[in-house]
Amino acid sequence: MAALMLQGTGSDVGKSVLVAALCRALTNRGLRVRPFKPQNMSNNAAVTVDGGEIGRAQALQALACRAEPHSDMNPVLLKPQADRTSQLIVHGRVRGTLGSGNFREARGALIAEVLESYDRLRSRCDIVIVEGAGSPAEINLRAGDIANMGFARAANVPVILIGDIDRGGVIASLVGTRAVIDAEDAAMIRGFLINKFRGDPALFEDGYREIEARSGWPGFGVVPWLSAAARLPSEDAVILERPADPREGRKIVACPILPRISNFDDLDPFKLEPGVELVMVPPGRPIPADTAIIVLPGSKATIADLAALRTEGWDIDIKAHHRRGGPIVGLCGGYQMLGRRIADPLGIEGAPARVDGLGLLDVETTLSPAKVLRHVRGTALGEPIAGYEMHMGETGGPGTARPFAMLEDGRRDGAIAAAGQVIGSYLHGAFASPGLRRALLARIGLVGGGRDYAADVDAALDDIAAELAAHADIDGLLRIAGIGR
Repeated sequence: MAALMLQGTGSDVGKSVLVAALCRALTNRGLRVRPFKPQNMSNNAAVTVDGGEIGRAQALQALACRAEPHSDMNPVLLKPQADRTSQLIVHGRVRGTLGSGNFREARGALIAEVLESYDRLRSRCDIVIVEGAGSPAEINLRAGDIANMGFARAANVPVILIGDIDRGGVIASLVGTRAVIDAEDAAMIRGFLINKFRGDPALFEDGYREIEARSGWPGFGVVPWLSAAARLPSEDAVILERPADPREGRKIVACPILPRISNFDDLDPFKLEPGVELVMVPPGRPIPADTAIIVLPGSKATIADLAALRTEGWDIDIKAHHRRGGPIVGLCGGYQMLGRRIADPLGIEGAPARVDGLGLLDVETTLSPAKVLRHVRGTALGEPIAGYEMHMGETGGPGTARPFAMLEDGRRDGAIAAAGQVIGSYLHGAFASPGLRRALLARIGLVGGGRDYAADVDAALDDIAAELAAHADIDGLLRIAGIGR
C-alpha cells in the first residue's frame, strides 16, 4: 500500500493542516485515504468510533478523508499534566503516566505497537498520509524516536519536508535540516514543500532553486497562506499564544487560558456568530469587565489549573461577573471547578488532594482512574445536541437535579444553578449544534445559531484542498508515495 509522510522543519509549520488538505484532495480524486500520526502530544483530543481517543488533528484529518476517526490513526498520544508528567494513551486507552526522566526509554519501546496500528490502517485504504511531530532536525531527540525518522525508517515511508516561509529563515531551516541529520535519515526525504507564502511566488524562485541545489531535494510547490484554515478546529496550542483584542460592537465570550487547557476547540463554533467575539484570555490579563459569557474550559489537571486560575485573580473576575448576572458555562474540568469541592484521593493528577471549588454550582467531584469516553446525543436547553464525553471523575450533588442535558440513553449530564445563570457540563463539542448556540446567545440578547458548524468545517476542508492542488505537485507526491508512474 502507498504512504507518504509530511514532516516539518519545526513546530507550527502547518503539518496538520497540510495533511488534512492532502487527505481531502486525494479523497476527492476517489482514493481511499487514511491519516496517521505515530505520536502526538496534545490535550485536544477526540473520541473514536472504537471507543478510544486520539489527537484532535487526526480526527479532523479523518473527517477530511470522509472516514470515522479510529484509535489506529494516532496510536500514541501524550497529554501533558502538572509536574512535568504526561498521561500516556496507547491505542486509544490510558496506559499510565510518563515523566520527563523516563520519556525517551518508554516511547522507544512503543514502536512495535505504532507499527501494528499503521499496518492495520494501511490494509484498509489505498494510501496513508502520515504526519510527523516537531522536527527531524532535533537530533538530540533522535534516539528512540517514533514520531519522525524513527517511524519513517521502521515503516519505510518516504518523507516530504515542510518549511514555513511566513516565520522567516525558510532556506536555512530546510538546508540546515539536511546538514544536521544523518545520511540514512536524509535519504528518506524525497523533497520539500514551502508553506504559508504571502505575495508573489516569483519573488521566491531564486530561493526555491537554492534550496534544491543546496539540499539535493526537489521542490513540490509553494503553498500560499490558507485563509480557510482559520475555519477549522483549533488543534495546536500555539494559537493560544496569539490573543487578539476584541472588536467593537460585539458581545464577548471569554475563556481564560489555563496552563493545562484541553479541548479548547469546543469554543470554535462561536467564531461563526457575527455578533460574537471569542476572546481567549492569556495569563497576566483580567477577564474583560464587559464580557457577556464566561466559559471555563476543559483541563488536563483540574486542581492545578484551579490554583492557577486563583493565582491570576480570575476567580475574582468570575465572581464579579456572577454578581452582575452574567452567564457562566463550565465544560468538563471547568464544570468541576464551578462546584463546591474537588477531591483527588488517589493522586490521579498529582499528590492526593481535596480543594474547594468556586462554589457556583451545588456539586462535588471525585477524580478516579476510570476514564469515560463515549459519543452522546440528547437535548440541552430545549435543543438537540451531539457531542462526546472524555473525563476522569464523577460529579454529583443537589445541583445535578437540574441537569444541563438529557441524553438519549436516559442519563443526565451536568447541572444548572437554580437561577439558571451558571451551567456545568461534561459534554465536549455540543456548541457545534446550532440550536444550543442559539439558546445560549438568546440569554445575552443575541440572535445566533444560524450556521451549521459541521458544514462550515467540511467546506473549509474542500477549500484548503483546492488551494493545495492548485499550488503543489499532487501527481508528483503520489508518485513518491507509490501511486502512478
